[in-house]
Amino acid sequence: MNLGERLKSCREKSGYTQTYITEKLEIHRGSLSSYESGRRKPDYDTLSKLADIYKVSVDYLLGRSTDERLTAEQDKQATEMGKKIEGLISKLSEEEQRKAWEQLEMYVQYQQNKEQK
Repeated sequence: MNLGERLKSCREKSGYTQTYITEKLEIHRGSLSSYESGRRKPDYDTLSKLADIYKVSVDYLLGRSTDERLTAEQDKQATEMGKKIEGLISKLSEEEQRKAWEQLEMYVQYQQNKEQK
């Protein structure tokens, strides 16, 4: 399951409408729709807020964990790491940002596959 699918699944499991989530986050409905369809990726701040609303971990949304819950320390570390990554990527052009996120996703997938062997 990719990020968009997890976002949609979490929203539906939580019983929330797209309208409710977009009002809560103060974003356009089209943005949420793009996140859920995989056409766009939310920034880390939005991703963190979505995780809070759905009461799951950011790692779960990103597919780095099958466990939806995190300890407070793990959540703090994940938030700090996400902010560092986003800070670095935000210095790039929009096209470079897209490529950087793709590379990061491929690296995480590679590491997950390596760990499963």
